[in-house]
Amino acid sequence: QVQLVESGGGLVQPGGSLRLSCAASGFTFWMYAMSWYRQAPGKERELVARITSAGGRADYADSVKGRFTISRDNAKNTVYLQMNSLKPEDTAVYYCNVPAWPDSWGQGTQVTVSS
Repeated sequence: QVQLVESGGGLVQPGGSLRLSCAASGFTFWMYAMSWYRQAPGKERELVARITSAGGRADYADSVKGRFTISRDNAKNTVYLQMNSLKPEDTAVYYCNVPAWPDSWGQGTQVTVSS
């Protein structure tokens, strides 16, 4: 059974940085692409970034390009999202997901960008 546990969220000022982590279990992690999504209040969940199984390619939503970096450590079954130059509009609950199992969601981690 796929299990995903997100962590690393918090309150940060505009322009600040956070690093999110997602610990995965229940499947052969290194074989699968991974994604980060976010959902802001009153909005639909949106794809933020995706990384291939070996980590050789990453794709980003236009709204985060140049500010966010997705990475993974296959030895630790963990995917990361480094978020820099944060803006108030980045405020959301962030979730990781396994594209192969699109209904696999963790509890998410809250990111709030505010002064």
